[in-house]
Amino acid sequence: MNNNSDHPPVIDYEGSDYQTSFWDEGGREYEDQSERIALKRLLPDQGNLLLEIGAGAGRNTPRYSGFQRVVLLDYSLTQLQQAQEHLGRSDRFIYVAGDVYRLPFVKDLFDGATMIRTLHHMKDPLASLRQVQRVLEPNSPFLLEYANKQNLKAILRYLLGQQEWNPFGLEAVEFTDLNFDFHPKSIRKWLADAGFKLERQLTVSHFRINFLKKVIPTKVLVFLDSLFQPTGSWWQFSPSVFTRSLKNNSSPVKEAKGFFQCPSCGSALPDHESQPDQLVCQSCAAVYPIQDGIYDFR
Repeated sequence: MNNNSDHPPVIDYEGSDYQTSFWDEGGREYEDQSERIALKRLLPDQGNLLLEIGAGAGRNTPRYSGFQRVVLLDYSLTQLQQAQEHLGRSDRFIYVAGDVYRLPFVKDLFDGATMIRTLHHMKDPLASLRQVQRVLEPNSPFLLEYANKQNLKAILRYLLGQQEWNPFGLEAVEFTDLNFDFHPKSIRKWLADAGFKLERQLTVSHFRINFLKKVIPTKVLVFLDSLFQPTGSWWQFSPSVFTRSLKNNSSPVKEAKGFFQCPSCGSALPDHESQPDQLVCQSCAAVYPIQDGIYDFR
């Protein structure tokens, strides 16, 4: 965990083997494939520049094939290094180590953004959503996944007296340090307050129960999950919920000036052609290194 007095704490997966231990060897093929279907249903067919917040080691990045370029943002440098090893180096992928509460990009830059399995680490979700809204072009899609406290398992445990916290309450529940479950109504309110118009909701991972994953083939569970996902339009009782929203702004789209922005003072940063190993803010003199092809704004 990284603490900064100027903004909420940020969880840090530096040096973690999260991709290997949680996904590759963690028995989560069902969850991964169910999320793949949800993303396919919500993603636009094509786009220019996508911001992937909480990209980690790039598990979902290949699924954004409709976009010409993808910016992978994560707080962990080692996670981005793993993504770079997996995806390679090309003009299509831009690797950025940064803080979601201080996104290092100019206003109205992206025509799409995703935040998958990331919001549950946000102590101040509204602040992070406002940052996403700032860097999106008007009317651009934002795909958000969140951990749902009002899932059926939590409801049953609460009714049977096996759980103290109330799954129907609107407040977030922190079940371990910087790991939160949220109520769907709270998410919808935060999206609206941040300047987004909610378009669609999908419920995902309905059968996230170890016993079911052991006795039922993954393909069957994924197929069943795909049938249930559209019910998210009416109710949300699964442990994971995917939403698609648009930046709620009717103003005309204007070409963004620049690309990177100093997270310290908000000034646009010059390109790095003159100094290929760093970016220097001409307003506050802050220096941001470029380490082996990864921009470091932490």
